[in-house]
Amino acid sequence: MEKKRVVIGMSGGVDSSVAALLLKEQGYDVIGLFMNNWEEQDENGCCTSEQDFADVRRVCDKIDIPYYSVNFAQNYLDRVFSYFIEEYSKGRTPNPDVLCNREIKFGPFKEYALNMGADYIATGHYCKIKHENGIHYLLKAKDTNKDQTYFLNQLSQSQLDGVLFPLADLDKSEVRRIAEENDLYTARKKDSTGICFIGERKFREFLMKYIPAKEGLIKTYDGRVLGKHYGLMYYTIGQRKGLDIGGQKGDEGRWFVIEKDLKNNILYVAHGEEQKLFAKGLYMKECNFIPFKPSEKIFKCNAKFRYRQEEQSVTVNFLENNPDGFTIRVDFDIPQRAITEGQYCVFYDDEKCLGGGVIEGVIKQ
Repeated sequence: MEKKRVVIGMSGGVDSSVAALLLKEQGYDVIGLFMNNWEEQDENGCCTSEQDFADVRRVCDKIDIPYYSVNFAQNYLDRVFSYFIEEYSKGRTPNPDVLCNREIKFGPFKEYALNMGADYIATGHYCKIKHENGIHYLLKAKDTNKDQTYFLNQLSQSQLDGVLFPLADLDKSEVRRIAEENDLYTARKKDSTGICFIGERKFREFLMKYIPAKEGLIKTYDGRVLGKHYGLMYYTIGQRKGLDIGGQKGDEGRWFVIEKDLKNNILYVAHGEEQKLFAKGLYMKECNFIPFKPSEKIFKCNAKFRYRQEEQSVTVNFLENNPDGFTIRVDFDIPQRAITEGQYCVFYDDEKCLGGGVIEGVIKQ
């Protein structure tokens, strides 16, 4: 019987390395495919993608599977990075990792893999998937601390079709152990953090290359001027560090960002009581539901508004003829701190990820 072919996206990290090993042990015909999504040297003059591909080669040679590299840098610039810059120029805080999954890893990558004769594609994401009667459900991983369904909330049914997640039932510690036991080069490699195209560089310096900085005033709501900001795109709601207004702490604690007034280029801050940071709900203009849009106009579920957050109980309301173009209002059972426009609100029902969408508006208390 001919083996089923799986093309797995390999990043040069330990997760995709172990995922490839497990697929081979399960009897698949496995091919490793490295995606070069960003062509730029880091501050030390090294191209990090070349280093990562070298690690992919070492792992694939070790487990004896063929490997290839494909360049999606232009796709990434057009579909992900341009959106990232546009959102920051509007004073919002986007999540490019979510978009990269929809626009690259489960888009051009999947198409490329199918053209290689793949029966399935696979990645090293920590999540589960259930294929049932032609319907595809996205489920949480066993390792809830590493669960990455949040970053996959924008995937469509066609994108989830024919997908395997080999790490679904493994804890991160088990993945490291498997890598060490099989002498994989990436066994002790540090996990990548932050946004891939920024790497170890300072965020403010990187962004300044693409968006002209426009200095403005840092003020309180009562009109007190505390200093100058470097450009609204460098700050997020709730931020405390890096405001450079030290020495004005007062008796009420550290200052934090409460509002970005893009029209007047003013950064508003407050300190002490954080009640102004809390919201009772949010608005969305679009939402990708997995597997399908619910039939009820109002329903209860849980939601996350950032990756590292406990799920919160919410009520989802479908809107009609909203003058601002909002199609969904999400009401929180408990007020939530620092809801940020541009981030994703992702819905859950127990282990099922129900999809999500971009936060377009915040409903203050």
